[in-house]
Amino acid sequence: MPRSGDSLFQLTPKEGEPKHSKVAIMSRSSNGVVQALLTDLYQITMAYAYWKSGKMDDISVFDLYFRRNPFQGEFTIFAGLEECIKLMQSFHFSESDIEYLKTVLPSKTDPKFYDYLASLSANDITLSAVPEGEVVFPKVPLITITGPLAVVQLLETPLLNLVNYASLVATNAARFRMAAGPETTLLEFGLRRAQGPDGGLSASRYCYLGGFDGTSNVLAGKMFGIPVKGTHAHAYVTSYITLEDLKIKTLTSLDGSSEFNFIDLCLKYQKELAGVIGFLPDQVMAGELAAFISYAQAFPEGFLALIDTYDVLKSGLPNFCTVAMALNDLGYQARGIRLDSGDLSYLSNEVKARFVKVANHYSLPWFEKLTIVASNDINEDTIHSLNQQGHSINCYGIGTHLVTCQKQPALGCVFKLVQINKKARIKLSEDVDKVTIPGMKNVYRLYGADGTALVDLLQDSSEVPPKQGDRVLCRHPIQESKRAYVIPASVRALHEIWWHDGKVMKPLPTLTELREKTKQSLRTIRQDHKRALNPTPYKVSVSSSLYTFIHELWLESAPIGELF
Repeated sequence: MPRSGDSLFQLTPKEGEPKHSKVAIMSRSSNGVVQALLTDLYQITMAYAYWKSGKMDDISVFDLYFRRNPFQGEFTIFAGLEECIKLMQSFHFSESDIEYLKTVLPSKTDPKFYDYLASLSANDITLSAVPEGEVVFPKVPLITITGPLAVVQLLETPLLNLVNYASLVATNAARFRMAAGPETTLLEFGLRRAQGPDGGLSASRYCYLGGFDGTSNVLAGKMFGIPVKGTHAHAYVTSYITLEDLKIKTLTSLDGSSEFNFIDLCLKYQKELAGVIGFLPDQVMAGELAAFISYAQAFPEGFLALIDTYDVLKSGLPNFCTVAMALNDLGYQARGIRLDSGDLSYLSNEVKARFVKVANHYSLPWFEKLTIVASNDINEDTIHSLNQQGHSINCYGIGTHLVTCQKQPALGCVFKLVQINKKARIKLSEDVDKVTIPGMKNVYRLYGADGTALVDLLQDSSEVPPKQGDRVLCRHPIQESKRAYVIPASVRALHEIWWHDGKVMKPLPTLTELREKTKQSLRTIRQDHKRALNPTPYKVSVSSSLYTFIHELWLESAPIGELF
């Protein structure tokens, strides 16, 4: 079996390369499409109106958050922060951008506005945020942006674009990881089904952050240092018809000392294995055997075969075992098989049973530990169902349902003004979920004695932070009767300043570090918040003082009705 860190299938770049390596350098590069012009037109028109009225430099505070957790769950993984910071670094309108905007905006637009746009940067912006990879919850500001009103408004759409999908797919990946368990290998196979090349690259990056072990996406491997995995498709198998299609008959042993007629050795084991694992040699597809032999000749140290092209138990599995035993004679160890159709529970158990028979018959303990990969349009519910049925799968290759997030296509992050010129603002709605929490706030996570998170607490920025061991009244932001006292064993401020005065204020973690951060953060959340069916909602509360302020401002801002 492969050593820890080795590819299951083929040799690929290793994780954790030095920061000066090409992989590390390229992983820091930003997507060239992410720029100031990647925005909605109404952001430009609002900026013009702000400029025209002289409000463009008003100091504003905006919160970026979401209202509901995705996938009928009760947690979300925050992702996309690094790209948001890179947007701050590169934010500007180029000459060609401005020339284009002149063709889009009304002809009577004041020409001095374009000079204003040309002068803009994010140097006057302060960005504070929850660390990337953290478990987060509704209403908690993931990012808070402070700065000149027009500039912050222009940042709204690209920031939402960078956070929404990244957090959604990272959360989806984390849910797949929890369903599969910590020991099962998870591979992202979604590039061909992703929403375009940018969606494919983002999916690979954030699935890895969410807990996947590798990707089939070679460009993502180069850009982000993600381990790249892959074997062969059905087309490779069906391209062979008979053993006569094999141009090369030999294979050199692992130690390089001898060259063997590999075809003859395979045919020898085909006869032996018929009695060991129970198959009829005349039902085995010769073309499939030829394909497996040729693939093993190409990758003798990484032989993993797709065995469902014709019939798994009558042909595919016997042909794999035949070639695997021939490889063993030459000093190699096969890696395993992949199932891409059929009853995965039944077939995986049958495959495992035959692996055990071969291992016992030939005294080869490693043979019963061969990898069994499943890749048949798998979703989270499929994995839970397989767990209930019982199976022998130890690796999943997951594509469509993972990268497209078919269960829920969007997270729904919003970007709301909460303060202007040091005056708190509130947005009201008949839908109370859409009522904003006004003002500049600090966010704290309160933990119990066992290290699990109890509640997230939002306070006005002027309030004294909660302290370990002190009794804190935590209130629901809207519902008066929902309140509780909490005595935290520890307290952590969630927000950190990442961008200020035109500078990145903290080192940006590597993708591998973010992946580990996600694992650690999930461990601090109670299991009932993470379960797949009817999870317990996690409490997000406000301080008593902030609760009072919210409702006072609500009454002040809401018009009084009149009956006739």
